[in-house]
Amino acid sequence: MSLENFFIDTRSVITTVSFITFVGIIVWTYLLHRASDFNEAAMLPFADEQADSQVDSKTSSTENQHG
Repeated sequence: MSLENFFIDTRSVITTVSFITFVGIIVWTYLLHRASDFNEAAMLPFADEQADSQVDSKTSSTENQHG
């Protein structure tokens, strides 16, 4: 077995392992996790805006009572 054949075989093995890893990540991401987890994570950027609007409405209602 020549060195050139060894590198060709090694590249094939690395490509196969990489593809299996890729498919494993896809399966782990989409099939083994609940969609509710992803939906909750997708709403995280908007959590600050909702909290700010609730604080603003509380502040304006207390200003109206005192002012």
